[in-house]
Amino acid sequence: MDFAYLSEVFPQYISATGETLRLSLWGVGLSLLLGLSVCIAVVYRLPVLARFCRLYIELSRNTPLLVQLFFLYYGLPKLGVHLSGFVCGVIGLTFLGTSYMAEAFRGGIESVNKIQQEAALSIGLTPAQTFIYVVFPQSLAASVPALVANTLFLIKETSVVGVLAVVELLNLSKELIGLDYQTNEALLMLVLGYATLLLPVIALAPWIERQVRKASHG
Repeated sequence: MDFAYLSEVFPQYISATGETLRLSLWGVGLSLLLGLSVCIAVVYRLPVLARFCRLYIELSRNTPLLVQLFFLYYGLPKLGVHLSGFVCGVIGLTFLGTSYMAEAFRGGIESVNKIQQEAALSIGLTPAQTFIYVVFPQSLAASVPALVANTLFLIKETSVVGVLAVVELLNLSKELIGLDYQTNEALLMLVLGYATLLLPVIALAPWIERQVRKASHG
């Protein structure tokens, strides 16, 4: 192991880890927000939107992220739309992640007993109030494991965005291996970079689940 080389490339890996983190934060954050919206449209069968959202979920979950990224980066310019590799990466991760997050939220909502919803409506709560104060808190507690798993999945999927010349962890490692042939060192830094991003999520997941369950039960 060449520690002098590791010291030399360390700043580059710090930068690449930061780029991967930015991709992850944007992708996961937007996926959570849009995923909840898509879930509500599907579960509550909103006119027109429900059917559109079901089609979107099937398309997103059954299309490789690489194909989606190629369409955004190479296809849209044919239509006069030019986006940077980073923006295309965020859109691609969001397009893919939203469908997974929507399904995670849907599973949580469907786990809430219908009797509780009927009871809330019977005491005068509106459907919106029933969802906000009764259904969502309980469904969120049930959804946390799936949401965490999807978050880890999206962080790892950032490795695909490197095909758009975004200098994230995997792309940087491939470039350095091709230039310097220091394979072991590059792979070690790659593993450490992803561990830096993934391990805190894994460590925080049980704590988040406990806090959400406490909140959902008052």
